[in-house]
Amino acid sequence: MALPVSFEFFPPKTPEGAEKLRAVRQQLYGQKPEFCSVTYGAGGSTQQGTFDTVGAILAEGVDAASHFSCIGATKASVREQLTTLKAMGVKRLVALRGDLPSGYGIGGEFHYASDLVAFIRAETGRDFHIEVAAYPEVHPQAKSPESDLQAFATKVRAGADSAITQYFYNSDAYFRFVDEARKLGVDAPVVPGIMPITSSTQLMRFSDACGAEIPRWIRLRLQAYGDDIASIKAFGLDVVTDLCDQLRNAGVPALHFYTMNQSVATLEIVKRLGLG
Repeated sequence: MALPVSFEFFPPKTPEGAEKLRAVRQQLYGQKPEFCSVTYGAGGSTQQGTFDTVGAILAEGVDAASHFSCIGATKASVREQLTTLKAMGVKRLVALRGDLPSGYGIGGEFHYASDLVAFIRAETGRDFHIEVAAYPEVHPQAKSPESDLQAFATKVRAGADSAITQYFYNSDAYFRFVDEARKLGVDAPVVPGIMPITSSTQLMRFSDACGAEIPRWIRLRLQAYGDDIASIKAFGLDVVTDLCDQLRNAGVPALHFYTMNQSVATLEIVKRLGLG
């Protein structure tokens, strides 16, 4: 049986970026994704961009999931956005707390993603399939691995249907996380988030910011390649394809690719896995 795939994009900031993303989407649609998700900026800064990109994907005949963050939001503002998304034909949401914009205290009526999930369910019933985030290597702001796992369980019990993980390169971290969630009675599907490696500096920067671990052997190999972009990309394809293979062999429910609005690496990995 073919393994379902999904792709994540971020809202382009320029008309040229929008044009380029349109071409990237067309290339990736050949893989028949289950859905494509669109991220959301801090403090709702890209909300309109998110909704515009979601609308474009739906118009192209593909299921689209809107990221939906609640930092600084009120119940009234969330209610209004849910109405907008429903009218657009959106059936999936990725419900997140969201990042605090710099110099911004926690305002609004939602303090946790679980509050948002519970509110969406209370307001809209089963109108939306709700995804939440999972952190196999622990959320960078969590007090402890145990409290992070409890926070995840709370989101699922609040009404989430499934979860997408932060990216990782150590499959054991994912398996351990799922096992521990199951022990807490959480049986929602946990879909691994996959980040292709195409640039070592970008990967290091992202990983430091979001708390994703880069195994030492990968870090050392990337450093050894220096500015040799072709070698970095070839190594990245091998590493990530092997990771996806391990995950598939263990029976994961699907794979979710963080495309960074590029198609080449994701397409190559999907092709190597024989999913395309």
